[in-house]
Amino acid sequence: MENFIFQNPTKIIFGRGVHKEAGREVRKITGRVLFHYGGGSIKRTGLYGQVMESLKKENIRVFELAGVKPNPVLSLVQEGAGICRKNDIGLVLAVGGGSVIDSAKAIAVSAPYPGKSMWDFVEGVTRPLEALPVGVILTIPAAGSESSDVSVITNEDGMIKRGYHNELLRPRFAILNPELASTLPPFQVACGAVDIMSHVMERYFTRTENVDLTGRLCEATLKSVMANAPGAVKNPADYNPMAELMWAGTIAHNGILGTGRTGDWASHKIGHELSSAYGMTHGLSLAIIFPAWMRYVYRIRTGIFCQFAERVLDMDTGSAPEEKTIIEAIGKLKEFFGSLGLPVTLKDAGIGEERFAEMVEKTQLFGPIGSFKKLDTRDVMEIYRLALG
Repeated sequence: MENFIFQNPTKIIFGRGVHKEAGREVRKITGRVLFHYGGGSIKRTGLYGQVMESLKKENIRVFELAGVKPNPVLSLVQEGAGICRKNDIGLVLAVGGGSVIDSAKAIAVSAPYPGKSMWDFVEGVTRPLEALPVGVILTIPAAGSESSDVSVITNEDGMIKRGYHNELLRPRFAILNPELASTLPPFQVACGAVDIMSHVMERYFTRTENVDLTGRLCEATLKSVMANAPGAVKNPADYNPMAELMWAGTIAHNGILGTGRTGDWASHKIGHELSSAYGMTHGLSLAIIFPAWMRYVYRIRTGIFCQFAERVLDMDTGSAPEEKTIIEAIGKLKEFFGSLGLPVTLKDAGIGEERFAEMVEKTQLFGPIGSFKKLDTRDVMEIYRLALG
């Protein structure tokens, strides 16, 4: 087990109807808020009106910035930061899923730096010393951004998608009401479930030894998602499986499952390029890439893959050869993703090799990726080819 520091200050407010407490939580911090959201969905469902009512009840002055798209972009972040500076905003309130939350975090860390772009932080030109507080009302269980230290943003100049980690990015509070996910399309729920599992597996498949406690916490989270995702996909309005999925999404990415161990994160970076090049939903990219990554790297440490097969997939690993067990386990994982209604190969998703070279090069802009196995251009190309199916 490696040395670690774990600190997560995000206050989680979970349950039915809790989104109506948003105004009270904001008022504890400020009287001026930037209400940040995506498009019309929160207005169609009535959530927009409920949040505004809660804020106005506490006499909070509200400024709005809509327009967040999947794979949020730097230009909108810069616009939001300008609004915050001009209007002395005291908190950015994100109402939506991971893209909205990531955009809000980027705005919050950019606002105290007039004339600077958040991309300076991504590239290591400088480091922020402060950020505005962020509050969250979560509508989609998936990204775990509601209590994580990361914001993933796409710079339209080159369409480069990258994550930036800093403890300043952790939200002050996150309101999690599974009822708010009841109108999600099944495809979106399925992609969210894969995203949650991938956050766990990025940490689980490690070369760090003697991390049994966090290993078993990872396994429990994975098993819970696999048990509840089918019900949530079938009926997003079924509160209990959706509640399990929403809480699992938070646990998967709040840092606790990575304590004492080194995660990998290559699959995320490889998947980001599919989102950048094709607009592919993040969770879908992971359903395709993660099994291909597993197939490419498993020989580095076969024991952890056999453990995954036994403890997560309930496979009998006693007598079969290790390699046969691992290949079967990867197949079972793909079958599970497919059972949620997702394509599990690039060919099934209608994508060929045309942009492989471009995507491979972008994964290497900051050097080789991954820690379980360092992946260079040749390695990433092989993983894309394995993902073709």
